[in-house]
Amino acid sequence: AGSSIFTQTGMKKIPVGILGATGMVGQRFITLLNNHPWFEVVCLAASPKSAGKKYKDAVAGRWMMEESIPQVVANLIVQEVEADMDKIASEVSLVFSALDMDKDKIIAVENAFASRGIPVVSNNSAHRWSSDVPMIMPEINPEHLDLISVQQKNRGWEKGFIVVKPNCSIQSYVPLLTPLLKFQPKKVVVTTLQAVSGAGKTMQIWPEMQENVIPFISGEEEKSEKEPMKIWGKIKDGAIVLA
Repeated sequence: AGSSIFTQTGMKKIPVGILGATGMVGQRFITLLNNHPWFEVVCLAASPKSAGKKYKDAVAGRWMMEESIPQVVANLIVQEVEADMDKIASEVSLVFSALDMDKDKIIAVENAFASRGIPVVSNNSAHRWSSDVPMIMPEINPEHLDLISVQQKNRGWEKGFIVVKPNCSIQSYVPLLTPLLKFQPKKVVVTTLQAVSGAGKTMQIWPEMQENVIPFISGEEEKSEKEPMKIWGKIKDGAIVLA
């Protein structure tokens, strides 16, 4: 997967793939990973309608980032997430998941990559409540990564595993509340104002959002209430006991 890819220290960069690379979250992964000191994007995967095209052609007219498409990925041929799993797994050492599918299909795809020995770092909510999948905020609960060995034993995976991130809104207030836990707060009032980009949109393509707000997003309140309890939970007997 690109033997000429080296970091400034001479260490070979980790070849990675992005699942769901043509959507808004996938595009953001591409910009964040461009010129990354550890990772090199060598594989992009998406739905059948994008598969077989150069990435720049697959996102033509719907590239939503302010930055231009990085040249290192512009001419990569998009692979099909499900049909090309074996080929993708042979090219990468890790995948970032930004899939836009129904929950059961996301779980199946992420499991399939992990079973092929590929670690999966997922932006999706599908696996957040899987009992042996850690939901990580690195500054808060890195010890939950100890669940990876439990997960691999449970599922018979030797090298592959799945780690997820939490809902975007809790990333703003959980770090603030964590030092206060020792004071045992009983009630917290949180107002989240979701970004238009969270819906995969921009102001340009969603004109009805000009000077407007969306006060309610189904399921968002429940995620904001429940997910911190897993982040703050403790590992006991191979599972996380909620705070």
